Amino acid sequence: MTGADIKYWLMKAEPDSRVVKGKDVKFSVDDFEAARTTPWEGVRNFEARNLMKEMSIGDKILFYHSNCKNPGIAGFAEVSKEAYPDYTAWDSSHPYFDPKTKQDDPKWFMIDATFLSRAEHFVPLSLLRHIAESAESDPPDEFAYIGTDGMKAVKAMPLVTRGRLSVQRVSQECWRVIQMMSEKGGWEAMSFGKKKTSTSKHPRQAATKNSRAKTNPTNDNGGSEVKEKVDASEEPDVKPKKGKKRKVSDVDAGTQEVPHRRSVRTRKED
Repeated sequence: MTGADIKYWLMKAEPDSRVVKGKDVKFSVDDFEAARTTPWEGVRNFEARNLMKEMSIGDKILFYHSNCKNPGIAGFAEVSKEAYPDYTAWDSSHPYFDPKTKQDDPKWFMIDATFLSRAEHFVPLSLLRHIAESAESDPPDEFAYIGTDGMKAVKAMPLVTRGRLSVQRVSQECWRVIQMMSEKGGWEAMSFGKKKTSTSKHPRQAATKNSRAKTNPTNDNGGSEVKEKVDASEEPDVKPKKGKKRKVSDVDAGTQEVPHRRSVRTRKED
């Protein structure tokens, strides 16, 4: 595969423990480094699945910590096996068992990913959002090395424009910029993500028993995903019960003996 043929992706996993059906679905950069190569099982979102089916051996992956206190890019990996049926969907003991899929007509697929390296400097979502929300075309002095093209690349990332999907496309320029940022750092003394103080004269109405307040773990863009590799922030593509409409969004929620990386689908988006 030539450099021009390589595609670039971002894939999410949950670094913190979360037990589903008696199994911990956490999969951190430490787990990935220890496993080296792992099937990316547990994805139950059609759009994320279709993106995995487009992947080729040698494609590059940004490994992202999702659904946690400090979401962001923690490492780099590559596709080492192209899409094949996700056999965990047929395992009733698996956290992401799907009783509606059949072995002779598989619905869900996964790829194998091989760990390449850790990000020398963790690249937090708060920093990427700070860049995306900046009205400036030039980067601040702390990471001026990314240039105006780097600012444009980050601002166009699906991670900051839509967020929830556990598998996302990444441009070649964005891959280059993120790799450079992980090597050079420079933003450590900066502060990001401070919430703006509301100037509204009308205080928020307190929640009553007729209006529930939702509490969500830290999201990247309002949601996150779980990776078993599933992201809990991504909603699985399943039919809702009759009488209820469900908004389709992402949940960034094999038999070969390959070390399994635990799924991290995101409940909410990081």
